[in-house]
Amino acid sequence: MAKSLTLVLNKPKTWLLLFAWAFLIIFAVKFVINDALPYYGFDEEVYGRFWIMKWPLIGHISGGLIALTIGPFQFWTGFRKRYRKIHRVMGLTYITAILIGTISSVNLALTTGMAVHWTWALSLIALAFAWISTTGLAFRFILLGRIQMHKEWMVRSYVVTFAFVLFRWLNSTQVFVEMGNFIERGPTMIWVSWVIPLFITELILQWNKK
Repeated sequence: MAKSLTLVLNKPKTWLLLFAWAFLIIFAVKFVINDALPYYGFDEEVYGRFWIMKWPLIGHISGGLIALTIGPFQFWTGFRKRYRKIHRVMGLTYITAILIGTISSVNLALTTGMAVHWTWALSLIALAFAWISTTGLAFRFILLGRIQMHKEWMVRSYVVTFAFVLFRWLNSTQVFVEMGNFIERGPTMIWVSWVIPLFITELILQWNKK
């Protein structure tokens, strides 16, 4: 067992994958602590203009947090093979969380989003559509027993899930801050946060096919 583990860890690709997951998890934890958890204090000052839409916002945040947390376990091969029933339950929970998050985000887009600008609302709806579409296709392929396609669409789904974390980071970078007011930079950041990562993911998925 120890020998097999040593052989696995000696593979550069394995180390690279572990490093990537560690970076993503740390990045996500920072987002959760700084940007998500404060909303659960239900302080009107924290919510600002979102106070009247606090429940859709909580639904959106909760759905995203659950999906972010469950994702790594779903991709963990050892966990998946050893705990198949738990893997299925967590998978259904992941889908439900994203469904709740999507409905909530569309609700926000059509209300507070439109109050900002129609381009902002449109970018939010497009992201919500990408989120539920990639997840829905992953679910469809597992029902059809097409495991490889299911795995690929789950990867795409998690990339889109991570867009919310990436958006928060982009919004704090100097490059985007200098673009102007939020109406100008907000929609651009939303598109960048999922379209480019999804494009890179697609290149990797197709490159690795034999």
